[in-house]
Order: sequence, then C-alpha cells, then structure tokens
Amino acid sequence: MEFFLLLPAAAVMWKLYQLTRAPHDAPLRAVVLCLLSAGLSYPLAMNRFATAVDTVAGYGAAKLIQNVLLLLMVYFLMCFYLYSADGQVGRRRARREAVVVVLVAVAITVAAETVPHPALAGSFITADMTITQVAFFYGGAGLYLMYALGMAAYWTRKYARMSRRPHATGLWMAAIGLGAMAVGCAIRAAIVAIRWSGGNVPRPLMSGVASLVLLSILLFLAGVTYSGARARIASARLWLRHRRDHRRLSPLWELLAQAYPENVLRPASASAGDRWRARGVHRRYHRRIVECRDSLVDISPYLACAGDGNAVLELAPAELAARLRHTVAEIGHGDPAPRQAVPLAMALGDDRRSDVQQLIAVSDALRTAT
Repeated sequence: MEFFLLLPAAAVMWKLYQLTRAPHDAPLRAVVLCLLSAGLSYPLAMNRFATAVDTVAGYGAAKLIQNVLLLLMVYFLMCFYLYSADGQVGRRRARREAVVVVLVAVAITVAAETVPHPALAGSFITADMTITQVAFFYGGAGLYLMYALGMAAYWTRKYARMSRRPHATGLWMAAIGLGAMAVGCAIRAAIVAIRWSGGNVPRPLMSGVASLVLLSILLFLAGVTYSGARARIASARLWLRHRRDHRRLSPLWELLAQAYPENVLRPASASAGDRWRARGVHRRYHRRIVECRDSLVDISPYLACAGDGNAVLELAPAELAARLRHTVAEIGHGDPAPRQAVPLAMALGDDRRSDVQQLIAVSDALRTAT
C-alpha cells in the first residue's frame, strides 16, 4: 500500500509547482489545498502510520486527524468550483461553507475527546458504535462528506460533459471517484446507524466500503492530474525525439558546416543547464535543421550537373550522401558554383516531420558510409 503514496505525492508536487507560477489563482490554490489534505489523510488510513501517530499523540488521534483532513479535502474541493464559476457569490458561499465544516470538525473533535481513549483506537470495523459519541464521530463526518462529495461529483460531471478530451477524460475519472466516495460515505453512515441501534453488519461489507473509499481517492487524484500528466508525457516524448534527431543530424551538419561555416548560427545560450532544458533542446534542434537547409541551398548548384538538374531531386539518400561528400571536397579546392540552386532532400508534401526525415535519411547514410 505504501507504493500508492507516490500518486498523491506526485499530484501534490505538480500542483504546488503550478501554484508557484500563479500564486494569486484562487481556484488553483483551492485544488492544491484539497490535494494536500487528501495526500496527508491517505497514510493515516494505513495501520503502520496510524499506530505511529497514536503512539505520539494518543489513542484515536490518527483517526481524528484523518477525518478532519477529509473534511478539509472536500471543503476545498467545493471552493474550487465556487471560485471558478460564481465569482463573488461563490466566495460568499465558500465562507458560509467554511463555517459549516468548522462546526462539523469541532463537533467530531468534541465527540472524540469525550469518550475513553481506546474507543477510537481501532478501525471503523472494530469501533463500538453503541457508544453515542463514537457513532456521532463516524456518522457526523460521514454525512458531511457525503453531502460535499455528492455536490462536487455533480459539478464535475457537469463540466466533464461540457469539456473535450483529454480534459473530459480526467474530469470523468474525478467525477466517478467523487461519486464513489459519496456512495461509500452514505453506506458508512447507514452502517453506523444500524450498529448504533444494536444491529450487526457483516465485516466483509464494511471492509469493502473502506477499500472503495481509498480506491476512490486514488481515482480522484488520478483524474485531476490526468490532463497535466498527459501533457507532460507528450512534452517528454517530443523532448526525447528532438534530442535523438539532433544527434542523428550530426554527420550531415558537420559535413555542411565544413563547407559553409558562415551558416552556423550563434547559440542563444552557452549555459550547461540549457543542454538539458526543453527549450534549449528544441531550439538547438530547429537551429540545426535551418543550418542544414541553408547549407544545402548553397551546395545544391554543385550537385546539379550541367546534364540534368532534375535528376538531383530524385537521388536516393545514399547516393545524395556520396555526392555531398564528393562536392564538399571540390568546394575545398575553390571550384565555382556551376548553376543556380535547386532543392535537395525535400519531402513530397508540406509536413514538417517528413521534411526532417529526409535530412535524417541523408545523415544516416553519411554515418553508414563513414
């Protein structure tokens, strides 16, 4: 279970990074606080962490802190929607909702402090619900969670239907997670009422509800970070592809730079970190393409022999590579350009990627020949 802590931690770190870039964004700040509350509450549901907290702060402390954090989680989630949609009206309602969540938190804290310490030391399954304070502790928190999560699920579903992929996919994941959490809280509230009145509830059912709530939290966290994570993955793939293509173009670039050093553009940054930054990688990639293309324009008159200039357009990459190597040697001897420039290694369409692939094919041919 400790492995799943990586997902909440990654979600919190990503949103904190976004908040540093937009510190005055109220909806984003609400999301950060929501995820932080959720991330802190999740370890307290594990026996190892809960036992450590109880040992330091007393029996039942982990349970109380976990429930207060869950209350804050759903409150800040509501604030996100209120700040996003309703402006000043939403801010006023957020303040009213803050009063409600504080009252609920104080009420369950009082309930937790007025019972013998061992009463809350165990789990929801083992707790003695015939004690009124224990039943109120679980039931009061559960009912508020059900209300807030249900409202959030409704709003999330509404926005998911209005959005497009990939944002819609993440919103649907979050809506399902929120809805499942609300259902789990409703079932827990019903279980509390049954056990408080003296009835019995099968343990497998209670264990299943607990697992449902934990998995729902993970699904919610995955949903709110889905679009951002997908964008980061796409950016990383583009970064890797540009780095790889930049290296593959080296043989062609080095050959052409030997003949036309004046076409080599001055680097925009000489810092060591720029070598790995995304902006630096993309800049060097596009600069290398421009340098290769400019040099090919300059060298093309030498390749277009007096006999048939159009034949140069149909040369295979290996043949063009061989002619380029030979022509660079001729240029070194000062031979004049025999005719006007012609396009070399051009793609058939206007696709930028296909055009780069033509250059890479010639560069690979040069590497193979070497």
